[in-house]
This record gives sequence, C-alpha cells and structure tokens, in this order.
Amino acid sequence: MPPPPNNDSNFERGLPSNVYAERMVLGSILLNDSAFVTVAAGLVPDDFSLEKHRKIFQRMLDLNERAERIDRVTVANELMRRGELESVDGLTYLSSLDEGLPELYNLESYVQILRDKSMLRQLIFASQETIQKAMLAEDAPERILASMEDNLLKLGEARAKDSLLSAKDVFDQEPGGINDFLDPARRVHGIGTGFMKLDEMTGGFRGGELIILAARPAMGKTALALNIALHVATNKKNPKAVAVFSLEMSKQSLLTRLICSLGRVDQQRFRSGYLDRDERGRLGIAAADLYEAPLYIDDTSATTLMDINAKLRKLRATADLGLAVVDYLQLMPVPNSGRNSNRTTEVGALSRGLKLLSKDLDIPFLVLSQLSRAPEQRIGDHRPQLADLRESGSIEQDADMVAFIFRPEVYQKDREDLRGVAELILAKQRNGPTGKIPLVFLHNYTKFENAAETFNDEPME
Repeated sequence: MPPPPNNDSNFERGLPSNVYAERMVLGSILLNDSAFVTVAAGLVPDDFSLEKHRKIFQRMLDLNERAERIDRVTVANELMRRGELESVDGLTYLSSLDEGLPELYNLESYVQILRDKSMLRQLIFASQETIQKAMLAEDAPERILASMEDNLLKLGEARAKDSLLSAKDVFDQEPGGINDFLDPARRVHGIGTGFMKLDEMTGGFRGGELIILAARPAMGKTALALNIALHVATNKKNPKAVAVFSLEMSKQSLLTRLICSLGRVDQQRFRSGYLDRDERGRLGIAAADLYEAPLYIDDTSATTLMDINAKLRKLRATADLGLAVVDYLQLMPVPNSGRNSNRTTEVGALSRGLKLLSKDLDIPFLVLSQLSRAPEQRIGDHRPQLADLRESGSIEQDADMVAFIFRPEVYQKDREDLRGVAELILAKQRNGPTGKIPLVFLHNYTKFENAAETFNDEPME
C-alpha cells in the first residue's frame, strides 16, 4: 500500500482532513503534556494530514520515549537538533498552536476526528493505487483484485487493532496451546496482594488494570496499599518492583510505616525511641529486607500524570516493574487548568489518563481515592457505595476494580468487640465477582492482615 504523501500540496485537492483539529490536538499537548497519553493511545504520526504536524508529533513521541517533558521549548529544541525547525514554519508556528487555547476536556473526540480522516485518506490512497494498476493493465485482473483486497484487509486490521480473535487464536497464543489454557496450574495469574480472599476473588492484579481503593479519611487506605506494595516487592519467590507515588505523606513517614509494619513494632514506641532489644532486632531485620527490596517512593506533592508516565518509563528500563501505587487521586494537579475549571471533570480526566497509562505500560495501577461524606450521613449501614466516590466523574467507568475499606469501630467507638474488625468491599470487578472480604486491622502497626478464616490457603506469589 502506498505511503501517505510527504508534502502538503496534496490537500489542496480536497483530501479529507481537519487541520483545525490537528492544531487543537498538538496545542493541547503543548499546553498540558499529560494530554499526550490520551493522544498517543489513539494516533500515530501518519494520522496527521500536514507534514509539519507529522514531524511535530513524531518529535513529541521521541521526547516521551526518553521520559522528557513536552512543551514549546523541548519540542523546538528536538526539531532544531534534527534540522527540522524551519520545515515546520519555525518557533512562531509552534508557539501559535497553544496560544490562547483553552484546555480541552473532550480531547478524545478530536483524536477520533483525526483517526476518521486518516482512515478516509488511506482508503483514497489504496483506491488510487488500484485504479493506477487497472489503467496500466500490466497485471492480470485477478492479481489487481487480490492486491486491492489485501490493502483493504490491512486497513481493517489496523483499525480493529486485533480486537476480534477466534477461539483458535486465543488458544494458540498460550505458550502450551489449548492444554495450558485449560490447566489452571499453568495459566498466568496476576500479581498476588498477600490477602488470600482478595486474590481468590480477583486472581491477583493484572497488567493494564486500574484498581481504585477508596475510603473515608483515617480508614487505612494508605496502610492497605502499602501492605500490598510490600508483599509484591518482598515476595520471596517472585519479587517485582513497585513504584509508590505519595502526594500526601513524606518518604520518611512511609518508610516508618513500612518498617514497623514489616517488623511488627508499635509505631508510637518507635517514634518515642522506647524499644526493647527484641523490637530493635525485628526492626533491623525489617530494615535489611526493605533495603534490598525493589520498592521505589516518590513523595513529590505536585506529581502530574506526565510525571508519573516519565518516571515509570525510566524505572521500567532498569527494573521488573510489577505495580504502581498512587496516593491519592484527588490530590493530583491538572496543569494549566483554568479558574473556571470543573474539578469533577478534571478528576475524571486523571482517572482516564491513569487507565491509559496502565494499559500502555502493561502494569496494574492501584490508585487511592477519597469518598464523599455520604457514608457518615447515611442512617444505619455506613458501608460505602459506588455512588459515594468523591468527584467521581468517570472513575467508576474507567476502573476495572473498585474496593472500599470499611471499619465499623469508626462509627461505633463504644463497641470493644468491633476493635480491629475490617472489611474490604469489592464493589466492582469487571472480570469477576463482587463481595465482602474480612480483614483484621492492627492499630499499633497500622497494618491489615487476613482474617482467621482465610488462613487455610496458600497466598499467591
């Protein structure tokens, strides 16, 4: 199939394009480089009709691959380095792309417009090739027809992105074929969390999944997330690198929690310094385990979606990355958001961006989220519901799993029998059952553990 034209004069003849939409898409990335994740998930350079736009987007791809920021200066420098700045009409044109441009909350609609126009152009190029061959009559009609069908099939495959597979295709993709597919012991499982009932219900966390862990303040969101991160990073059989992005707590506070949790030492005693010899010994062992564990912490308070993207790509180049934890969603900023910006829309855009990142990097994202005050105001049962997700927007829609932490002792402080009782409510699971998972919360260690009735099975790796 012939490649797209390399100059812009072809579009004077009326080929399908939307230069305005192209400018808006490129300008949105320059305005806020976290938008690149959304755009790159749906477009390639050849989807832009103008050659200069293709070059600009290609240089953005290059910057992203090197985990560098994308803005006017970095893109201009990349173009200049390759001797292409003048061919895109210079810095003046580049600056005009985002000048006065408002942040687009329907960016995916613009991406779809460009994909549709690109498909129409490719159909025209394929048709022109067929017409030219038919006019020349140098090949047999059957060969010309076969070539045309092949070109159209390739276009359809590119559009579908392998979304339709036969049962045979799925079986054949398994390393051992249909026998391995049918053998539960041989099939690939997700990453174990250390919580047996949760692993049983979910099969572990899998690459490309967005898992939302939500609760009211002081319920233990960070504690549970750190318990899971610690299990993944210190698993004796199959340790994986874990990246923790904490927008609320310092790395020193997180390490204190991790060490005390792993060593089963009272945090208050640790902070006060009143430790006996046995506790000091357990802390030393825990610190040694953490020292060797592939657990990485970033406590930058204004971490953006693009920052997470860049840092994870750098980490993935040197480590076997298994899980990313973000604590928490509502604290993430959206760069260049206007004064009249709607926070619900912004949080929805962040959740969508994190979902795209999880798919692109092929790792699970465990993202913590706040709940509204609705559970506290509810009469009777204070258990959270999906509708309680704060500034929900598209959080529920984007998430593959949504889990809530519920500790009844928070609402019934006079009930001594409820102390330490906890539930993990799996309210949504795209590919599995929902239900309640009993847990135990150990106050002194700020740690969750399996309830006694779940100790019968071996934990997942």
